[in-house]
Amino acid sequence: MNQAIDAIRTFNRFFTRHVGAIDARFLDTDANLPEARLLFEIARLGPVLANVLQAELGLDRGYLSRMIARFEERGWVARDRLDSDARARPIRLTQAGQAAFEEIDGRQRDAVAHDLERLSATERDDLVQALTRARLLLDRQAPDAFTIRDARVGEVSQVAARQSVLYAESHSWGHGLEVVEAETTAAFLRNSDAERERCWVADLGGVMAGAVFLTDEGEGTARLRLLHVEPFARRRGIGDALVAGCLDFAREKGYRQVVLWTHTVLEAARRIYARNGFECIDTQVHHTFGEPVQGETWRAEL
Repeated sequence: MNQAIDAIRTFNRFFTRHVGAIDARFLDTDANLPEARLLFEIARLGPVLANVLQAELGLDRGYLSRMIARFEERGWVARDRLDSDARARPIRLTQAGQAAFEEIDGRQRDAVAHDLERLSATERDDLVQALTRARLLLDRQAPDAFTIRDARVGEVSQVAARQSVLYAESHSWGHGLEVVEAETTAAFLRNSDAERERCWVADLGGVMAGAVFLTDEGEGTARLRLLHVEPFARRRGIGDALVAGCLDFAREKGYRQVVLWTHTVLEAARRIYARNGFECIDTQVHHTFGEPVQGETWRAEL
């Protein structure tokens, strides 16, 4: 824990210096960083009431009032009155305020572009994914919408790695599971038929938030494999969407049934399978992962 705390604090110190967060003149403009952020929100939401801005930014009411007063002194904002409520005075940018906003916004974009231009395409993608993942880890209620897409180069192998890490933490399943997953993904990459087999990825803000495989078992049977959803992306319906997508694809390709192997201890996954029409048809204890664990075979008739 201490190492994680130190890492985050070290990054915060670097980033506040990197973006000029404590400069009196943010990006050499007439605003500091809190004022620039407030100006952005007024531009985005305006006309907007002060209490909405307070909730959006999490600012102390008195601090917000003083910033708005400074904006009025500079001629950046004006307060209107509503005919329906004389007490309500929405805040909007004036022409001068819009010009100030556009200057700050343009300089921010230029500064970010300068950082990105020094990176290769792969490094830019790594940075965007790292920042998005950090945001989603710290804000589990972020309103980002997910999409389901085909796996890209490198992601099939990532599924095995991520599942190995997640199950090692949650159930202490070690290299035995990792071997099964590595062999499964390697066989898929080597032998899969793109017309009848797929790996789908749940994409959340450009980050892999989960995945699932469907493979051809022969004689009209398909197998759902390696379903997982990242902890930061759960309770968004991703697991159900991945399973439903597998079943839709299987029907489209003429499979008669879809089977899968799971474990009794994986209660959340079992609920997803049951909601989507699967039934447990067999159980058997095995030692593949080290300690004895009860495996289950489930089937959905199409």
